[in-house]
Amino acid sequence: MLTKAQYFIRGDVRDEKSHPLQNVRIIQHSSRTQYYSGASGDFGINAKTNTDSLTFNLDGYEPQTVKVNAETWQAVKLKVLPAVANRNRPRLISVTKDLKQNGRFKWFVSNETYFQLVENEAVNASKFPNTGFALNINKASYSNIRRFINMNSAVPPDAVRTEELLNYFNLHYREPENENVFKIASELTSCPWDENKQLLFVNVNARKINLDMVPPGNFVFLIDVSGSMDMPNRLPLLKAAFQLFVKNLRPVDTVSIVTYGGMVGVHLKPTSGAEKEKITQSIEELDASGDTPGESAIIAAYQVARSTYIKGGNNRVILATDGDFNVGAISEKALDDLISKEKQGGVFLTCLGVGMGNFKDSKLETLAKRGNGNYAYLDDIKEAEKVLVKELTQTFYGVADNVFLNMQFNGKWVKEYRLIGFDNKRDAVADSTIEIEGGEIGSGSSVLAVFEIVTTDEGIEKGIITDDKDGIARLNLRYNSCGDTASHYLQYTCPLNFTDFKSLNKDLQFATAVTMFGLKVKQSKYIKDADWTDIALIAEAAYNPNDYLQAQFLVLVEKARKIYKGKKGKKNKDD
Repeated sequence: MLTKAQYFIRGDVRDEKSHPLQNVRIIQHSSRTQYYSGASGDFGINAKTNTDSLTFNLDGYEPQTVKVNAETWQAVKLKVLPAVANRNRPRLISVTKDLKQNGRFKWFVSNETYFQLVENEAVNASKFPNTGFALNINKASYSNIRRFINMNSAVPPDAVRTEELLNYFNLHYREPENENVFKIASELTSCPWDENKQLLFVNVNARKINLDMVPPGNFVFLIDVSGSMDMPNRLPLLKAAFQLFVKNLRPVDTVSIVTYGGMVGVHLKPTSGAEKEKITQSIEELDASGDTPGESAIIAAYQVARSTYIKGGNNRVILATDGDFNVGAISEKALDDLISKEKQGGVFLTCLGVGMGNFKDSKLETLAKRGNGNYAYLDDIKEAEKVLVKELTQTFYGVADNVFLNMQFNGKWVKEYRLIGFDNKRDAVADSTIEIEGGEIGSGSSVLAVFEIVTTDEGIEKGIITDDKDGIARLNLRYNSCGDTASHYLQYTCPLNFTDFKSLNKDLQFATAVTMFGLKVKQSKYIKDADWTDIALIAEAAYNPNDYLQAQFLVLVEKARKIYKGKKGKKNKDD
């Protein structure tokens, strides 16, 4: 009895830069069978004949059909779709049209990585009246800075994102009226560190979701259990953090756990929030070992999230890691491309960073940004409780995404302005043709933006000029409702409502101290005339003694003062 010969078609799939492409869908025409490429882009397919034809498909790439021969190795290259290539370029956080900015030096710290940031500069309001920036609720920078200072270490300047320091405290929250999504307010005051300037605070408040109306959650915990996580402030901290989160789950919520460390696996199949003991036990069983196949793990987590997708629900992958991806797509650009292809409509991504020494802030920031989500850094269990319990709705329940704010300054009253924070990555600034991209805002969030301005008339700060229908600036806010592609717009006129700093609302005084702290730690050239004593005095006069986080900030300022006072080559008024 004769048997039919078996053939084996082998090859690999790569992009135009010869990077391997994983999870490419391969259709074998003769058998109408579907296969996928492996971690190295390789594939092996049984065939009944020596020749066949295969079609290769991957989101974001042009499909390709090729004739193949079992006698030769098939080297297949896929081209990025033009629209995707444009979409995946580095994105700006803030932009002033036609204005060119300068770069800055690079800071190295152990094996940690941070995007090189370009600090926003002073802008001539008559030449460049329009400036825009993306709003989000990321807060990772503050807790990461706190880690450095608590280790008695100076902070890498590129780790300082001043807007995230302000977001951290959720200051000056005011509930929007009449079921509106946002409430906008502004306040003009004197600048404590420069008597020739004023500060303009812009406050965007998001409505709170009714807790009784919170939609069901489909949560996929994507937990790094690789060898680098085998430290007390990494996997054990994450296990405790997720166990806190589990306590607030409802029966309508679903939890799955995907782990990666040596290999990727579904550690816990989709489980109802009613089975808290089962979920908690599954978390407790986690151990750290192996390398870090981050790329395939992210793909697997999205697949699980899509398989349990809840229409109208909160569908979210929660990635928890030190960011040390050492197998698969490891560069920020590669991760950017990966998430752009893998994210599906309605599935958001939250990143929780832990650890020190090899912490990859830049990679986690990339993932959160491209995954339509947010990013927090857990330096201790109290921070975990803040992010996953006390601020649960802010962290996981968005009320709007693609949020973008544009300011048009009135040249009649403003000579010069500078946006504090919202600094761009150096490679984004280098490309003047790229676009700005909005961020996600969570339930009950208060987002503050601060401008340094130079006015054209002293009557403003003296309270003589208070009325102008055009105000000091006009604000336009653009956003999408979560799960909706339609854009919505809000307009607001920032009035000439100057208030002396000593009479300013305490929340905004405290926000000023936080802003000064961020600029000092960043070693910004824009705050040379202020010292640590100035910051401490403002914070002490404004903080809420019943607020643990604000009280802790005072301690942090004192620790930072001692660290930076001792830095060689840095002269302080405190010395």
